[in-house]
Amino acid sequence: MSRGVLTKDEFFRRARGDLAGPLAGVRVIEATTTWAGPMCACVLADFGADVIKVELPEGEVARRLPPFLPGEGEPALSFMHTTVNRNKRSVTLNLREPEGRDLFLRLARSADVVVENFRPGTMDAWGIGYEHVRAVRPDVVYVSISGFGQFGPDRERAGYDPMAQAASGWLSLNGEPGGAPVKAPTFIGDDVGGLHGALGALAALRHRDRTGEGQHVDVALQDALLFQSNGYPMLAALGVDLPRMGSQFVVAAPAGVYRCRDGYVMMGVLLDAHWRILAELLGRPELADHPDYATGRLRVTRRAELNALVDGWVRERSVHEVVEALLRARLPASPVRRYADAAGDPHVRERDMLQTVELENGQSAPVVGPAAKFSRTPVAVRSAAPALGAHTASVLEEIGVSSEERAALRERGVI
Repeated sequence: MSRGVLTKDEFFRRARGDLAGPLAGVRVIEATTTWAGPMCACVLADFGADVIKVELPEGEVARRLPPFLPGEGEPALSFMHTTVNRNKRSVTLNLREPEGRDLFLRLARSADVVVENFRPGTMDAWGIGYEHVRAVRPDVVYVSISGFGQFGPDRERAGYDPMAQAASGWLSLNGEPGGAPVKAPTFIGDDVGGLHGALGALAALRHRDRTGEGQHVDVALQDALLFQSNGYPMLAALGVDLPRMGSQFVVAAPAGVYRCRDGYVMMGVLLDAHWRILAELLGRPELADHPDYATGRLRVTRRAELNALVDGWVRERSVHEVVEALLRARLPASPVRRYADAAGDPHVRERDMLQTVELENGQSAPVVGPAAKFSRTPVAVRSAAPALGAHTASVLEEIGVSSEERAALRERGVI
């Protein structure tokens, strides 16, 4: 084995091939829609859990949201459904009907984890809330994800991602100075809410392993965004002004996105040692240890002046030239790439961050892969997002529902 730097084969040299991942043997029942709840269950599914996604017979909204994947396959598949519902099984149940509720509770008897992300009170109204499930599975870990949580004055507010971005303060800092606040281009509140839901489930499972006790895990998108705001809520509560800075950084200068001859580069310095190197590259070695620029605290007070120096250096150079020069000097830098550029990058491919799978309509697509790598229990996109109700028959058969019963349930619109 090489010293210090691993190859991919060396990292996985002790990998087992008999497990879906470190959560093999854990069963998750998911009753969710759109992104935050499905993301939570997606992480657990990627880690090897048997995730059974329960949808109403008409299917959840993520199946119908554009853009749809290009190609000739039928039906056309939503990017959202394809991304966040891989590695799961699909069951349809009309949870608004007593028979649907009873079947859900029968499923829940075998569940280690239940994940839901409906507005607080919805699952209780359907008869499948935490206390209902706890009555049939006392040690269940029940994860509820919503916009503003299960308790508090705002608990009943609609919990969509952009509302959580706005309410948390996150959106107020995103955008260019002097411009309007700008939402994130991704579902960042849903994403971090889903991740905290998965972390909460794992922590609660660990507690159950030690004590035998289940519990209710409550995750709010607003809470998750506040937690992931780098301590800014604390500063704001103490009266510290938090300006909108675009691609600049409160803690460092010069740093940000700079325009080269043929594109943009993200570059900058955080350490004083980095500044001394950059000063040489900029052709201004006399500034390296100058008393007005030597420390980060001094440099942030001269942000405009330093940005002008960097702008003058990069504008006549190509992105490649700038990045190569900075990397040779061991300074942080990256071209500002499109997702299409990143998707074709050899490093991204080597990390298995795009994994080609056959979808339910017969076409193939490079689905985004799991982020965490496990040397002993590797994880992967094992199966594409399933067709609506693809596993209803097999899953209900597992809990003792006969084919005759299933036919009758289907006739009554329960499944």
